[in-house]
Amino acid sequence: MKIIKLSDVPTSEINMAGVKNLVKQIPIGSMDGSPNFSFRVFTINKDGHTPYHSHPYEHINYIISGKGVIKNNNHEEVPIEKGYFSLILADEMHQYINKSNEPLVVICAVPKEKE
Repeated sequence: MKIIKLSDVPTSEINMAGVKNLVKQIPIGSMDGSPNFSFRVFTINKDGHTPYHSHPYEHINYIISGKGVIKNNNHEEVPIEKGYFSLILADEMHQYINKSNEPLVVICAVPKEKE
């Protein structure tokens, strides 16, 4: 069993093409012996975003705090905020964009192999 406070989880800045003002934490994942899932937490700071991308596995997200949009396959921007869930299917294009002055904080559950 593992129990940890998010504020005690180390952060790492994400520096890759298409990313701006993004920090990642992994409170529970493969390094903890999780047999199936990894839970990542992304903090997208003011004017930040994830890359517009897809991958061959689904993931489920929950918005912990903040406001923003998810850009979908059609480049439409769907508003999201604290309390929203999203299911991104395999190979579905998507991008999270912070549209506020406060951080947009998102839990992202993925298969542990895709951590």
